[in-house]
Amino acid sequence: MKDILLTQEGITKLKSELKQLIEVDRKDIIKKIKETREYGDLSENAEYDAARNQQSMIEGRIEELEALLKKAKVIDGKKAAASHDKVVIGSKVQVEVEGDKEEYSLVGSAESDPTTGHISVESPLGKALVGAKIGQVVEVAIPDGGAVAYKILKIN
Repeated sequence: MKDILLTQEGITKLKSELKQLIEVDRKDIIKKIKETREYGDLSENAEYDAARNQQSMIEGRIEELEALLKKAKVIDGKKAAASHDKVVIGSKVQVEVEGDKEEYSLVGSAESDPTTGHISVESPLGKALVGAKIGQVVEVAIPDGGAVAYKILKIN
């Protein structure tokens, strides 16, 4: 059983989502199912079917979150910050790519969200950055066969 690496922020976010699903969403969907049952014949009740499907999705997400949290191992961001000499999981990295400056936080795959700059250490970019030092240039292969160069400017 492999540990799921998460920052404390990620664990807090998942616990909050789990609480919302259990305490609010689950109760709301049970109420909706009860109401749609009263509409009559369940075999021709599209609203009932939709509510049951939604309940299934909620219960599935609850199970998924509980399993994630059970296997979660906290990434010590302070420990990562103390290691400014090279990029490790938990590091915040400022890079220069194609003339632009970008910042990424290296996280476990369960917490990855490239739209917010949270890059999985298992992604091609994450793999290239791990172990890199300030001033080093790493190249990441792209689907068209080329590569993109990332110069490490700062590690926090």
